[in-house]
Amino acid sequence: MKPSEVSGRTLAFLGDAVWSLAVRNYLIESGENKGDRLQKDTIFYVSNKAQASFYAQLHEEGFFTDSEEDSYKRGRNSHSGSIPHNTDAQTYRMSTGFEAILGALYLEKNEERIKEIWDKVRTL
Repeated sequence: MKPSEVSGRTLAFLGDAVWSLAVRNYLIESGENKGDRLQKDTIFYVSNKAQASFYAQLHEEGFFTDSEEDSYKRGRNSHSGSIPHNTDAQTYRMSTGFEAILGALYLEKNEERIKEIWDKVRTL
């Protein structure tokens, strides 16, 4: 399946899972094994606010390719129906766009680029 064959919302849905798995793998590989600490550390990376911040910083640096920016726009502009109560619409849309980038990369089987994004986020 190609990223162009699915909606921006579907890319974001997939990207959410991809990002969550990358974060959880990292935390477990780093030796963390306490459930409450794993949950706190996971939230640090996967919350809407965190993902929007990661996107904003990487975008500012010109880190993303034109294709990735296109995926971001598709995800950001998709309509989910509802926005979580703990975030504002702009932050939610930015995080959805960030997830869409990851979803598109996953469908393209570009795990190396997903890892590059993860490695870059860890240094922010």
